[in-house]
Amino acid sequence: MRMRALLAGSAVLMIGVVACSSAHAATAAPAAPAAGKQAKPAASAAATAKASAAAATVTEGLCTGPAARRALAAQLSADIYQGLSGRDGVHAVSVYDRVTGVSCLYNGSKHFDSASIVKAIIMAAVLRWHQETGTPLSSWEKSEATLMITQSDNDAATDLWNEVGMNNLQHFLDLAGMGETQLGQDGQWGLTQVTAHDEMLLLKLLTAPNSVLDAYSQSYQLGLMAQVTSWESWGVTAGTPSGVTWHVKNGWLPDATGWHINSIGTFSGHGENYMIAVLSDNTDMNDDEQYGINTIEDVARLVQRDLNNAKLTGSATAPARLAAAPNAAEPQASSWAVVPALPTPAKR
Repeated sequence: MRMRALLAGSAVLMIGVVACSSAHAATAAPAAPAAGKQAKPAASAAATAKASAAAATVTEGLCTGPAARRALAAQLSADIYQGLSGRDGVHAVSVYDRVTGVSCLYNGSKHFDSASIVKAIIMAAVLRWHQETGTPLSSWEKSEATLMITQSDNDAATDLWNEVGMNNLQHFLDLAGMGETQLGQDGQWGLTQVTAHDEMLLLKLLTAPNSVLDAYSQSYQLGLMAQVTSWESWGVTAGTPSGVTWHVKNGWLPDATGWHINSIGTFSGHGENYMIAVLSDNTDMNDDEQYGINTIEDVARLVQRDLNNAKLTGSATAPARLAAAPNAAEPQASSWAVVPALPTPAKR
């Protein structure tokens, strides 16, 4: 009886092994091509390796990008250092080129008094608030927004800051992932603490589809930033080539420590899609407002040259073709900001 049971168990085990082997063979074997069709050849090891190398990310100094853009990353890093070389003060720079995938960051998390570049945050928060409430901007809000962005009007900024409120302003920052930004307290919006890292997040939200700002909001804000008055078009716009449209917001604020000069902008057209943010604190009391503007523009011209160089076929005269050019038919920007600077509020 025990022997029959053992034999029966062995037979069952053998059937299971055969069944499993057959199933494994069926799974492992490639399916035969359908009648009339040829199987596609597998990608060669060389092609796979080439694709992997192209997709690899490299870091060159301050800049990171695809391996295929290593030279651009290295040049941008060197030129950012060159633009800041010998300049007094504390500075931060962020650059992102969506076309090449190259990004650069210097002092990215260093905090600076925002001065008037916070107005870009106020505008975005107002637009997000209207998205959530499903209501259009009122004629009054449109008028205030135009004054705030195109002329950097402080009263308009205060009005919209108060209207949207601190809760909605912080809500926008949370949605945008701008965790390093600290809103100014007691109505002192010009003392909002910003970083080059967070300013780049804002610029990215304005220039690509996302869940925070819809297409209308993006278009509305960028439209205003492309129409700033001639005396407001300095800063990161320096070196913008003809045919490329800039969208800019600048800020300037004097206090007991010196001048705080900031400039952020996005650039598009002729196949270009890039963003630049430069924040600057003058630490020498002998350095005036123009000194800070010059620092930003020195960096911007070099970055603009590098990002647009491919469009200029690498000719020896390329740098000369990168003279600053305001949008449309606006007169050339003044070499210094002629509008009044922000009032100097008490430090916290």
